[in-house]
Amino acid sequence: MQERKHKVPIEIEKGPLEGPPVREKNMNAAKKTTLVAVPLLLGALALAGWGSCCHHGSPDPAQVRERVTARVEDALEDLQATPQQKTQILALKDRLVNDGLALRAGQKEAHAALLAAWDEEKPDPAKLHALIDARVDALRKFAHELADAGLELHGTLTPAQRAKVSKKLHRWASMR
Repeated sequence: MQERKHKVPIEIEKGPLEGPPVREKNMNAAKKTTLVAVPLLLGALALAGWGSCCHHGSPDPAQVRERVTARVEDALEDLQATPQQKTQILALKDRLVNDGLALRAGQKEAHAALLAAWDEEKPDPAKLHALIDARVDALRKFAHELADAGLELHGTLTPAQRAKVSKKLHRWASMR
């Protein structure tokens, strides 16, 4: 084996927390990012149990609810949420998890319908397109629900709590 004579220097980029402080002109962009990221965080929390509890097959809804509840409760503890905030946010979480699980259950039915169409001698294009449109509409409805939930969460938290959430969201987004 031959030894390399020249080594190529590796440049390491600074992470988001190592760079210069955020300037005032960037604050509007940060606020917009937060408003977009909060619903995404809620969606991730609503769906978090799926990735970690079931790698094969359908997730157990009870496990999903348990894991998401634990994560949300930890976050509320970190934010030092008031009892009223906890009640509102946990109700919001329950609504999102229930709707997310229902959306997931519909996916299994859609897959079965697609497989059945594939096995037909001559699949009906209109039927396939209607199925796809129905799934897209269901996903769109859930995405809008996530956005509304993010706005509701934003209004429930204090400015200091939102700042903590924003910091975590920016750190999370920089790792993706």
